Amino acid sequence: MNKPPFSVSGVIPSLAQVADFGPPRSEIGIGCLMPWLGKLYVLNYVSHRRHTGTGAGLRVIEDDFSMTVHPAAVDGTYANRFVHAPSSQLIIGPHLIDTQHTVRTVRELIDIRLCGTATHLTDPENLVYMLGMEGELFELNVHTLEVKLIFDLTAALSTPGEYSCHYKDCYTEGGRLVVVNNDYSEPDFLGKQSEGTLAEYDGEKWTVIERKPYVGLGGLGPYGGNVFATGWDRASAILKVFTGADKTWRTYRLPKASHCWDHKWQTEWPRIRSVDHERLLMDHHGMFYELSPWAYGNRVWGIRPISTHLWVHGDFCSWKGMLIIGADNTSHEGGGNLQCAEPQSGLWFGRTDDLWNLGKPKGWGGPWWEDAVKAGEPSDPYLMTGFDKKVLHLSQESAHAVTFNVEVDFLGCGVWKSYARIEVPAGSYVPHVFPDGFSAHWVRVTASADCRATAQLHYT
Repeated sequence: MNKPPFSVSGVIPSLAQVADFGPPRSEIGIGCLMPWLGKLYVLNYVSHRRHTGTGAGLRVIEDDFSMTVHPAAVDGTYANRFVHAPSSQLIIGPHLIDTQHTVRTVRELIDIRLCGTATHLTDPENLVYMLGMEGELFELNVHTLEVKLIFDLTAALSTPGEYSCHYKDCYTEGGRLVVVNNDYSEPDFLGKQSEGTLAEYDGEKWTVIERKPYVGLGGLGPYGGNVFATGWDRASAILKVFTGADKTWRTYRLPKASHCWDHKWQTEWPRIRSVDHERLLMDHHGMFYELSPWAYGNRVWGIRPISTHLWVHGDFCSWKGMLIIGADNTSHEGGGNLQCAEPQSGLWFGRTDDLWNLGKPKGWGGPWWEDAVKAGEPSDPYLMTGFDKKVLHLSQESAHAVTFNVEVDFLGCGVWKSYARIEVPAGSYVPHVFPDGFSAHWVRVTASADCRATAQLHYT
C-alpha cells in the first residue's frame, strides 16, 4: 500500500488514469469524480462509446491513496455524477452505488454517452433523469433499474443528430429541468448557423431559451434557488442565470481566457460545482471563478476570476479536505496526434486556494462582435472586476458618426452610471484605455444610433 503523503499540491503520477494501447487507441478523459463514504470514485471516458478504445471505466481510490479498477468497470463515455439522497445511492455513469459500496450497473445505459443526471420533476423519490450526449433523455428507477426513454431531444428541440448534436449536462431547479447542448464550429462563428441550445422542460412542454452553445449547469438547490449555465459565442464567454425569485433568465458576459475552448469537442467538461461549504467554483472557457449561489435582488454580482489554465478539466470535487481535479490530457486523437502514443490523464490534488497560484486572470471579449445594434438598447453586462490593465476597442460600420455611452455598475446590483461618451467616426474605430487601477463589477455600452458595432475589451 502507498503511504499517504503528509500534504500535497500537484499531480500524483501513481494515480494517473491509463487506458489500453489498442488498437483502437482512445483518449482516456476523467469524466466524473465523486467522494462516497471514504472512497474517491473516478470514472473515465473513451473517445466515442466502447468501439473507440478499452481500458477506461470505474476506478476507486482508497484513503491510503491506493487505486484499483472496480470489477464492475465498463468502457464508455460518461460524465454524469449525482447523489440520490432519498435512496442514499451514488449514481456515476451507468452505475448505482449504495452505502455498502455495492455496485449495480444499468446494462441498457452502457452504450449511452451519459453526460448528466438530474432530479425528477414529479417523482424524485424513485426516479431520476439520465441524459445522453446524442439527446436521449431517460427516466431511471433507482430501485428497480427500469429505464424508459421519454424524449429524443434532437426531435423535441430540433437539434442535429449523431456526430453533431453534443448535449453536455442537465439540472433541475425551480420546477424545470434544464439541458444544454454545446454544438459550435466554424459555421457558427461565421453566423451561418446556430446549433447550440439552452432549453428547459416544465413537465409539460419544452422551451428553448437560447440557440447558442452551452456546456455546463450548476447551482446549490434551495440555497439561492438559482440555475447557472455557462456558454459562449464569438463575442465572449456567457453566464446565463435563472433567478428563482422572479423566474427570469438573465445574461452576463465574461472574458475568454483562450480561444482553445471555441469548439464543441474542446469543452469537455467545464463544471460549476461546490467544493467548499455553500459556495461554488466555476470553470469556464479557461478560467476559474468563485461564484455565490445567491442572487440578491435577482442580480448576480460577486463573481471574481481566480486564475487561467490550459488543462481540460473533466471534473473536480472535494475529498478529505482537498480539491481534486481530473484532466483529459493529450491523446492519440484518432491518429491526428503523431507525437502521442499512450492514452493517459492525471489527477491533481491540492487546496482550493492553490488555484490562485496558477495563471493570472486575463482574457478578452465583450458584448458585441460586428453585431446589429439598436439605438438606445444597452448591451449585456460584461465582467470588469479582478483584472489589471483594461482596454476597450470600439468600431462601427455606419455612414455617420455614432456616440457610445460606456456605463459601469460599480455596486454590482444593476445600478448603472455613465463613465464616458466616446464618438466613433463613420466606418471607423476608437480605442479607450482605462486608467490604471480603475475597475467596477460590470461594464456595458449603448449606441446613439442603429449600426453594426463591435465592443471588445482586452484585459492583460
